Amino acid sequence: GMVSNWTKIPPPLFKKVVIVLIDALRDDFVFGSKGKQFMPYTTQVVEKGTSYSFIAEAKPPTVTMPRIKALMTGSIPGFIDVVVNLNSPALLDDNLIWQAKTAGKRIIFYGDDTWVKLFPKHFVEYDGTTSFFVSDFTEVDDNVTRHLDRVLKREDWDLLILHYLGLDHIGHMTGPNSPLVGPKLREMDNILKKIHISLLSKEEASLPNLLVVCGDHGMSETGSHGGSSDGEVHTPLLFISSAFEKRSAPLARPEHVQQTDLASTLAIGLGLPISRNSVGNLILPVVGGKTMREQLRFVHLNGFQLSRLLQENTPAYEKDPGYEHFKIAEKSHGNWIKLYLEGNNSEILLNLGKKVLKQYLEALKTLSSSLSKQVAQYDMYSMMVGTVIIMEVLLLLLLSVPKALSKRAEFELPLSPPLFSLLFYLMCLLLCAVHVIVCTSAESLCYFCSMSWLTAVGVMMLISALLCGILSAIAKIFENSRVPPKSPVVSSSSWSEVDLLILAGTIGHVLSLGASSFIEEEHQTWYFLINTLCLVLCQELCRNNFLLKECDLHHSTNVKQNFDSIGETSECKNIDIPAPSNSKLGKATSSSEFIKGSDKWISLATPWIILICCRLLRSLNQTGVQWAHRPDFGHWFTSSEHKSELSFLAAVSLLMIFFLVQRRCSLVSKIAMALGLLGVYSYRAAIGNVIFPWQHGGKDISKGIIEARFVYVFVLGIVFTGTKDLLKSQVISADSSMKSTGLWEVYSGLVLLAALLFRPHNLPVLVFCLLIQTMMTKYIWIPLKFDAAQITIMHYWFGQAFFYFQGNSNGIATVDISAGFVGLDSYVEIPAIFLTAFATYAGPFLWAIHLLCYLSSEVSRNSAAVGHGCFCYALMRSIPVAIYVVLVTGLRYHLFIWSVFSPKLLYEGVHVFITAAVCLFFTAMDQKHS
Repeated sequence: GMVSNWTKIPPPLFKKVVIVLIDALRDDFVFGSKGKQFMPYTTQVVEKGTSYSFIAEAKPPTVTMPRIKALMTGSIPGFIDVVVNLNSPALLDDNLIWQAKTAGKRIIFYGDDTWVKLFPKHFVEYDGTTSFFVSDFTEVDDNVTRHLDRVLKREDWDLLILHYLGLDHIGHMTGPNSPLVGPKLREMDNILKKIHISLLSKEEASLPNLLVVCGDHGMSETGSHGGSSDGEVHTPLLFISSAFEKRSAPLARPEHVQQTDLASTLAIGLGLPISRNSVGNLILPVVGGKTMREQLRFVHLNGFQLSRLLQENTPAYEKDPGYEHFKIAEKSHGNWIKLYLEGNNSEILLNLGKKVLKQYLEALKTLSSSLSKQVAQYDMYSMMVGTVIIMEVLLLLLLSVPKALSKRAEFELPLSPPLFSLLFYLMCLLLCAVHVIVCTSAESLCYFCSMSWLTAVGVMMLISALLCGILSAIAKIFENSRVPPKSPVVSSSSWSEVDLLILAGTIGHVLSLGASSFIEEEHQTWYFLINTLCLVLCQELCRNNFLLKECDLHHSTNVKQNFDSIGETSECKNIDIPAPSNSKLGKATSSSEFIKGSDKWISLATPWIILICCRLLRSLNQTGVQWAHRPDFGHWFTSSEHKSELSFLAAVSLLMIFFLVQRRCSLVSKIAMALGLLGVYSYRAAIGNVIFPWQHGGKDISKGIIEARFVYVFVLGIVFTGTKDLLKSQVISADSSMKSTGLWEVYSGLVLLAALLFRPHNLPVLVFCLLIQTMMTKYIWIPLKFDAAQITIMHYWFGQAFFYFQGNSNGIATVDISAGFVGLDSYVEIPAIFLTAFATYAGPFLWAIHLLCYLSSEVSRNSAAVGHGCFCYALMRSIPVAIYVVLVTGLRYHLFIWSVFSPKLLYEGVHVFITAAVCLFFTAMDQKHS
């Protein structure tokens, strides 16, 4: 009463605290039918015991490391944590673990080693297990449980944290409806029972113990996580302690709280300061058993911490409604204390206290939500520098189109004049001055300013050189336009329907990236574009086969001769067409001779067959966000009662893959391919996805390491023989047939690797991919004599569509992490990243390599075809990425920036890396080295 005690931390409410974090524990695993069936003890405690239950909402990205940060600091982690999730650095923000250690609490930890990386030297005892080896369901949890009996008997600890990973791994491998989920939940239930009984038996009268059960994130319908669907963001949060009152009636539906609320609630429970950057609210029922004075004291501490955080982050904090509410509540609190000290213990005092408490809780809610919105601090200067470089490179690519697609396929950067021009040095000086001004006046941390001066000057020189290059390229175009052409050009370059569709499709797709719903459902855009492309190709085939056949042949020959003379003079037209003509009429005569009899009808049916294939593939995997929950063939096949159907599908698919790929391979590669595909089936049978016909009972499920490595040997063998042929053709003799064989071998090796990494229900995607490539080569591209640029863009479009046919989306939850651990018996970073990236981008990658094989094997094409293909592929990838970077920067305060736009940016970034690798391969294979 006489001395103010509000600067002192209140004493702890609990003696020992045990946190059991079950990775990927969805709310319905505890509160739904699965909970009642497989977690009887936990359900009993929730419904009738001394406990409080909540549904905690996690913010995307829902991956482990950012979620642990949110639970322990109470702050909302940045999106980059998705990338850092693979290798977590130590956490430097103020957090609960650091506060507990500073207060002298002894902390023990067992489980996911991400904690050990985030909090090094904080635990008196720990045992970390690796979280990335997802094909391990049992050992990863046994390694945690084996310490329990010993630790629960001891008295030398205050905080025990257990992080169980098995459920998450089951989700990744087999999904939330897998028969493995039930036994795992039962195992967790028994562990919780053991801990709860032990804590109750050890309790002293003075201070009770607390058991907290929570999940870091949930699980989507496919068993993955990272996105923002209900299944991924809703996790159970249980507080179990004898300090709470016993429930009289079972609870209807648990109340929703934020995941960040746990940090401030535990801080008060353990008698620690609330972490400085926490945006969480105290979960009031947990302290509901305390006197009114203490409860008000706790919410005041929480409000004080939030209002201080608001003052640090917003200049006009006094006008914030949350801050105003808090100040009003604080005044009422003061009046209440006065009444309390006067010894007024009536009902009025209690009601007034409840009113003040309500005011505080509203203020906390408002403060918390306004802080959550302001958390994003953007480093605009670094972002602008990156954007400028990207846009300059895109401009240079666009300005080089006429030259790069000419007969000689030149892509030249006029670098020597700019480097010695006055403009270049003036630009460098100007940019360096801007850099100095920005970096000396910047208040917040800036990534680009923290780089060494040498690096910064290098970047400035790059920007200046690119700008000078652009200016000289524009000047050259103007010079060329003044020089009159040597002969009048007939408009041979009039646009065909295919060209118009390609242009309209590219522009339409780029514009659609500015809308969040178009990004969520981007697969619809690509499905629409390839369907339209098939219809346009059908029209072209009909025109070539029927309409132009009756044309006067004599007339056509005359036109042909005219065009030949023009073809020699005009150089800027994309001339890599195998025919001696550039006209549609000329095309018609040669193509009608080419397509004879039955071939003609197969050719006309090809676009319709492709449409049917695409329609079937759409039903295989529902993707995107809006309709991802709809039933599809993939879910039907992967359910446990359809294992024999899945086995039949996988076997037929592998046979089809063999027949479609082996045509171009040497005998040795054919044998290797057959054995490799047999190995793929054996691997899937070993891990229990499919069964052999003679298998009846449930056989032991292994990790299939030997089978997978058996396949890897053949993959490497086939790729090696292909590489050997390629090196021979490049170094010893310029033999195009040997080079073509080599490329097809490399391609078939990659197909075998894809067959190993794809889930069994996804093997038809690979079959249809090979089938469409074979049909388009034979019946569309060769007879219609498209040029390299058109063929490249068609490959790019189909590659993008197949990315979504695989079941991918622009959300992180659809990345199949289990592909990174095929054939590995422990987590090895580089192979795991390579395999996961290859499995995710197999569609675009296989179409790109097929493009190279096709352009190299077409002997009748101009030698510049590979150069044209490489340039167009790079351009098609650069346009959407560059525009998207600008759009995302503009939309950085959009409501869905973290859940929709950022994951898409991450996908685009990885895709650019893959495209760069493909373009390097193209350049290495280009005989001309243009």
